[in-house]
Amino acid sequence: MVRNNRTSTVTEFLFSGFPQFEDGSLLFFIPLFIIYIFIVIGNLMVFFAVRMDTHLHNPMYNFISIFSFLEIWYTTATIPKMLSNLICEKKTISITGCLLQMYFFHSLGNSEGILLTTMAIDRYIAICNPLRYPTIMTPQLCAQLSAGSCLFGFLVLLPEIVWISTLPFCGPNQIHQIFCDFEPVLRLACTDTSMILLEDVIHAAAIIFSVLVIAVSYVRIITVTLRIPSAEGRRKAFSTCASHLGVFLMFYGSVSLMYLRFSATFPPTLDTVIALMFAVLAPFFNPIIYSLRNKDMKIAIKKLLCLQKVFNAPAR
Repeated sequence: MVRNNRTSTVTEFLFSGFPQFEDGSLLFFIPLFIIYIFIVIGNLMVFFAVRMDTHLHNPMYNFISIFSFLEIWYTTATIPKMLSNLICEKKTISITGCLLQMYFFHSLGNSEGILLTTMAIDRYIAICNPLRYPTIMTPQLCAQLSAGSCLFGFLVLLPEIVWISTLPFCGPNQIHQIFCDFEPVLRLACTDTSMILLEDVIHAAAIIFSVLVIAVSYVRIITVTLRIPSAEGRRKAFSTCASHLGVFLMFYGSVSLMYLRFSATFPPTLDTVIALMFAVLAPFFNPIIYSLRNKDMKIAIKKLLCLQKVFNAPAR
């Protein structure tokens, strides 16, 4: 479909997925603000706990700390603007601001997805090939995989954002979502919108590939774990993977609901709920999963809190 180009050029977008101030948006603002503070503090605690505890200086915890660090910026790309829109009468964003929000949100999300895939492969090697694990997953390779995940996540999206920035926006300017996303923004372009289907296919292929790699890794992990003769050995093997599997299910479950639907349309309220699931709720539960399901992480966080108390204690 090609839209008429005779209308005036759009310079900003209007979010239509938020309640009006008089409709009680403060009721949404307060819990969202608390959740955001928890996400930042919780993930910072996980990050610094790993960095400061020498017992956690291994590939698995290194990947967890990088993932937690990315989560902070992943949520910062959208939640502060959501909070602003909840209390401001004018719920707008400039086209440049919208493109930047899309770029950083999805680049960080891509980096997290690649990192989760890397973590699954790491667990596969550790459990299925434990004797060779130290020689395969060296500190140097671990650092390269972490840096590569972030670098690829940011570079792969750059051409797409540059292409969107060249599109003319001259018609309606209402984004039917609570943050800038590809599909709602592309529908506002005054050009052939059939490219939306191609965008959906590319995103779906990337998601499905990552899910398949992680699924195959865990099928193999479970098969090998069930062959371990001792119950204690099986328990330990499963416990090291439980946290990662929980985060994987939350992250890719919510992302799949959002981006593996192609031409299917959901009611606006359900659309908003799904967006909140992968943009807010998944990052909210990640530090809880990693701290509650992991004995070593709990010990490291307690050490970190005790160290903070020592520094804050008044000098005598």
